[in-house]
Amino acid sequence: MRSRHKWSSSFRYAFQGITYGLKTQRNLRVHVVCAVLAAGAAAFFHLSAVKWAILLLTIAVVIAAELINTAVESAVDLSSPELHPLAKAAKDTAAGAVLVCAIFAVIIGIVLFYDPVTAWLSN
Repeated sequence: MRSRHKWSSSFRYAFQGITYGLKTQRNLRVHVVCAVLAAGAAAFFHLSAVKWAILLLTIAVVIAAELINTAVESAVDLSSPELHPLAKAAKDTAAGAVLVCAIFAVIIGIVLFYDPVTAWLSN
């Protein structure tokens, strides 16, 4: 049987999750600061709408991956408070997913900003 609650409650719960992540996860805060800096750079360099869309999607993927990693870590800690190889594998794999997203975000950032930065530096 499905639980019934207001549609707006779903948003409230989601925002509570984001708030929890921001309060408890240093890496999420680092990603948010980097996202703000990247958005500021995009505005400064007047990136095209397509480049903005790519940048925002990249930011969303990294932040979402970090939130999912937090959820996995919390669920694993709850279900397996003792050290267990499968708990370690779950947590390490989730962290690895964030690392992959972050590495590709840096690569995408280089691709998006290379031309505007080199043009700005040459002036």
